[in-house]
Amino acid sequence: MAKFNKKGKKDVPAMSTASLPDIVFMILFFFMVSTSMRQTDRLVTVKVPEATEIAKLERKDLAAYIYVGTPIPSRQAQFGTDARIQLNDAFKTVNDIRDFIAAERETKSEVDRQFMTVSIKADENVRMGIVTDIKQELRRTSALKIMYNARKADTQFGN
Repeated sequence: MAKFNKKGKKDVPAMSTASLPDIVFMILFFFMVSTSMRQTDRLVTVKVPEATEIAKLERKDLAAYIYVGTPIPSRQAQFGTDARIQLNDAFKTVNDIRDFIAAERETKSEVDRQFMTVSIKADENVRMGIVTDIKQELRRTSALKIMYNARKADTQFGN
């Protein structure tokens, strides 16, 4: 009886890359679905003050953001260096807050309107008078759920 021997080296077969495009597209699709884009460009400089107690927003899609601070350096020639109020992508006054809240409520569903939260992101150097004026206008529009954004204060242990 004859033996069947292969004469030559045993090569490792090439790895199939046929499924590689499918994997890449699945990963791309996952990141496209799970990533949210920034909705507003910040036109003011905001360095939020430190806080001792922090509560996290449950649903960010139900939040309306009001930014208060000095304009960014590229806009200071046009708008000056005084603190300004930014609603969406434009500088507004305290009187425009009522229309802003009404427009934000219209974008929410009927059920979610009662859970809408107004988040005020104010720079730590902004005068309290501006923040008080904003709060008074929010009271007039019955937007009573207000949240202030702040950094968590560092403890003595560096946490």
